[in-house]
Amino acid sequence: MALTRRQKEVLDFIVRFIEENGYSPSYEEVARGLNLASLATVHKHIRALEAKHYLRCGRNRSRSLELAPKFFQEQRKLKEQTLAALEVPLAGRIAAGRPVEAVEARETIDLAGLVYDKDVFALEVRGDSMIEDHICDGDVVLVERTAQIQDGDIVVALVGGDETTLKRFYREPGGMARLQPANPEMAPIRVPLGEVQIQGRVLAVLRKYR
Repeated sequence: MALTRRQKEVLDFIVRFIEENGYSPSYEEVARGLNLASLATVHKHIRALEAKHYLRCGRNRSRSLELAPKFFQEQRKLKEQTLAALEVPLAGRIAAGRPVEAVEARETIDLAGLVYDKDVFALEVRGDSMIEDHICDGDVVLVERTAQIQDGDIVVALVGGDETTLKRFYREPGGMARLQPANPEMAPIRVPLGEVQIQGRVLAVLRKYR
């Protein structure tokens, strides 16, 4: 059974609350968060969500709302459908100075593999500090939000709490970090490791030509 608009609002509020706080909201918090007039209205919507198998409700205890398996199944299915759309037809293979080599069987490039099960965001590049790594002004980089990096990774780094930069990261002796540009005209940034906060690692570069 499909959810009504208000039932979806209640479910979305509960999901958000659990993600932000690590525990479920009380009925009073649901009522306040959605400007519902009475707890009886909250009870009605929660019972409907329970009947449709999106929620499980414990009895005689506070903060007893739990997301049911059906909710997670639908979220996984939605994500798979979204990722399935992130495929681009592979029309051929080309080398400089040669014609396109036709691809007989239908093939695709799976962009979903870049982002599946990852927390990914995009940034538009400004400046030429990474041009020798073929990252140019106006390009868009896809960045995995992670602090687990290795020397040589291209990272998004917050330096000194107020300046964000895109560079290759290296650990150096004496507790120092080197943020290395890929441009011979620019000097590396050397700062104590404690002044560098890694916000993510570059996964891919996207470039538009018009």
